[in-house]
Amino acid sequence: MKRHTFFLPILASLFFFLTSAQAHVNSAGIVNFSTCITESKYGKQEQEAFDDIRTKITSIMQDLDGQFRDIVTKLNDPEFVDSLSPEKEHEMQAHAQSLQEELGRYQQQYYQVMNQANMHLIQMMTNHVSHASELIAKKEKFSVVLNKEACFYYEPKQDITAAVIAEMDKNFEKDAKAHKATAATEQPSEKAVK
Repeated sequence: MKRHTFFLPILASLFFFLTSAQAHVNSAGIVNFSTCITESKYGKQEQEAFDDIRTKITSIMQDLDGQFRDIVTKLNDPEFVDSLSPEKEHEMQAHAQSLQEELGRYQQQYYQVMNQANMHLIQMMTNHVSHASELIAKKEKFSVVLNKEACFYYEPKQDITAAVIAEMDKNFEKDAKAHKATAATEQPSEKAVK
């Protein structure tokens, strides 16, 4: 009998621990961060800004590269070079070198700007996803919300990505209305100054 009385509290404790652990497992939400970036209004806006920066810098680099290739092609044409005065040939070579150096600087700036823009995109989206996840977690009584990338496995019912995106889009609309209201109140004062 003493054996049974000893094991009974242990079994009760184990049962309580397992049911408590099961409750905590079911109270986790999972969010696909990549999907939040590609499908939310905030994400699309941030991606557009990122793409605009990339397009502008790429356009400048393509223009410089075209100019450089044009001069190099001319300088590699013996007939063209023979038609130039030595001063003009030297001037074209100096211009080609200058363009090549400028192109190199733009390439370095391109990588720096793209890294900074990407970090900005990730930081902004992390803030938006975190805020929306917190709101959903409070509504659904989740004790934790995890990024899908941090999980080896989860049950599909724990995926709250769609709800997080919906919350983010509601916040986006609120921010857009607030921005329009702010812009509307600033415009009359700007007209008065002009």
